[in-house]
Amino acid sequence: MSQPELSSAPPLLPPAVWPGEAYPLGASYDGAGTQFSVFSEVAEQVELCLLARDGRETRVPLDEVDGFVWHAYLPTIAPGQRYGFRVHGPFEPTRGLRCDPSKLLVDPYGKAFDGDFDGHESLTTYGRDSLGHTMTSVVINPYFDWAHDRHPRTPYHRTVIYEAHVKGMTQTHPGIPPGLRGTYAGLAHPVVIDHLHRLGVTAIELMPVHQFLQDQRLLDQGLRNYWGYNTFGFLAPHHAYAATKKAPGAVSEFKAMVRAFHAAGIEVILDVVYNHTAEGNHLGPTIGFRGIDNSAYYRLVDGDPEHYMDYTGTGNSLNVRHPHTLQLIMDSLRYWILEMHVDGFRFDLASTLARELHDVDRLSAFFDLVQQDPVVSQVKLIAEPWDVGEGGYQVGNFPPLWTEWNGKYRDTVRDYWRGEPATLGEFASRFTGSSDLYAPTGRRPGASINFVIAHDGFTLRDLVSYNEKHNLANGEDNRDGESHNRSWNCGVEGPTDDPAILELRARQSRNILATLFLSQGTPMLAHGDELGRTQFGNNNVYCQDSPLSWIDWDMAEENADLLDFTRKVIALRTEHPVFRRRRFFDGKPTRSPQQASDIAWLTPAGHEMTIEDWDSGFGKSLTVFLNGEGIREPDSRGERVRDSSFLLLFNAHDTDLDFTVPGPDYGDRWAVALDTAAPHGRDDPARAPGDPISVAARSLVVLQAS
Repeated sequence: MSQPELSSAPPLLPPAVWPGEAYPLGASYDGAGTQFSVFSEVAEQVELCLLARDGRETRVPLDEVDGFVWHAYLPTIAPGQRYGFRVHGPFEPTRGLRCDPSKLLVDPYGKAFDGDFDGHESLTTYGRDSLGHTMTSVVINPYFDWAHDRHPRTPYHRTVIYEAHVKGMTQTHPGIPPGLRGTYAGLAHPVVIDHLHRLGVTAIELMPVHQFLQDQRLLDQGLRNYWGYNTFGFLAPHHAYAATKKAPGAVSEFKAMVRAFHAAGIEVILDVVYNHTAEGNHLGPTIGFRGIDNSAYYRLVDGDPEHYMDYTGTGNSLNVRHPHTLQLIMDSLRYWILEMHVDGFRFDLASTLARELHDVDRLSAFFDLVQQDPVVSQVKLIAEPWDVGEGGYQVGNFPPLWTEWNGKYRDTVRDYWRGEPATLGEFASRFTGSSDLYAPTGRRPGASINFVIAHDGFTLRDLVSYNEKHNLANGEDNRDGESHNRSWNCGVEGPTDDPAILELRARQSRNILATLFLSQGTPMLAHGDELGRTQFGNNNVYCQDSPLSWIDWDMAEENADLLDFTRKVIALRTEHPVFRRRRFFDGKPTRSPQQASDIAWLTPAGHEMTIEDWDSGFGKSLTVFLNGEGIREPDSRGERVRDSSFLLLFNAHDTDLDFTVPGPDYGDRWAVALDTAAPHGRDDPARAPGDPISVAARSLVVLQAS
């Protein structure tokens, strides 16, 4: 394939070259020229390659070397200049050495990229020049008018996270101009921000926006890497998501997006992939890290350094034991905070970052660096606390600064509402913030990022519509994706016209949403679930850059009831601190011998639960009392927090049940605030102690003290 024009400047003459400094690494424009700097301990010579409009290359030897950092300052080089590196050194794969000066290598610290990788054999074959077949790094202008931008710094107990994909969120929205759909500018459009505001969202968590590579295997099948977990540019926004097609334009467009979200009081969190790179296994392309210093950047197999350790299922794992790799990760994090103004990070397969030798080590060097860093330690840090290696499932084991995607919460809520037995005790623990997981490390309920749906797996609608995954479109004979989804199709697999099944599916969706937003912890909603988005049973749309994976905004009208319900339950959480406490309950969440001052667990008959009730294998119903007068932690100004009290009546049985309002110790009058079986509300009289109240099969009723 042909490459785009490489520069707006004329072909370069040999430039002036000054020694410059070793740091900062990468390409740094200061208004008069550009400093270039790259680390390689194994290199014998490094050349800076400047690329002109017609593709011709000017090579500049980097003769200054300080501590294995090769550098120069070029006073004539301005933003927009395309460049790369060629690294001369040993090519001995059996020793883990893969230098190859025929490869034009991207800058590990590149802040913008241009062009594309075309799958040419030169990317994987030693001695074949890859110029014209690979991406190029681009010098950027770092200056931007941030105006009065400031970080919202929303505390976790007030945070509602919305996981979104830049393209998937915007590609079909009728209110976004066609030229802005699928872009940062489109995501920052007022119609998107208004939608998030009306939902009650306080933070948008973006799936990978670091520059990533399209897998040739997928391209050959007519598919694309949609999710983006194949990154290599840890300091660059993915250029395909920019409305402007000028190479450095993605940087300023991304900054403008962040500024717009901040002006609306919405934080921006990035899903980041520091566990591996797009270069894959030993047969993958050489685009940067591998050719610069293979053994420094990657974990190699002990005794067999030709091959890579793979804790990620992608072919390689970054070597977080090496100081320069750690430095790259930390420099990247600080750059996104200080220069791009983001508010936090969700770390993909974060257990990989903790692997010092083989076992996951909670006190590894990476976490030590984060703990003491004055910039990184002050933003939201969210771990996906697992990887695919042995011992990689580490929910609850991350250090005190960290919050975690709580996979146990996801599994428990799914099991409870689909009718699995013996889940009450586990359900109670997850509903109250998972103190068993987070209190031992001094963390609070906000450390539990509660989710039932994420990008990886079924959508909410599909969770209640399919028992099995349907991934044939991915070209892997339905072998890919999770097979144990804890889903229930409510009686029919996939689409149906049966009104009873459709009503049950809608009720189950509301049950899950209500449980999510009324649980203690930090809730996360997956984009489009409030609209009933479906992937038709595909639970692994990583390669589906198509309407299958995008939000269909026409569903906003079709599923207006679901959207209204989602807004209502989020508003209930936002307005009532009893649902978003900063500290764990004082009373034990299970088997309490007496009524706790701030929480009580009751049978449907209104009596305090006994050990036998908790251990009942078939028990699927209970009442939870939340005492609005029992919130002992003060607010941010030291004032006492008071709220209404609530009774939550859970019925996961397949039959209607009559509950009894508990005695006057809990409250004198109760009104229905929410009923998942009656999304438009129910016209019931106020209830008094001892009164019965009917709770429909598989539904949740919320009573508020009045």
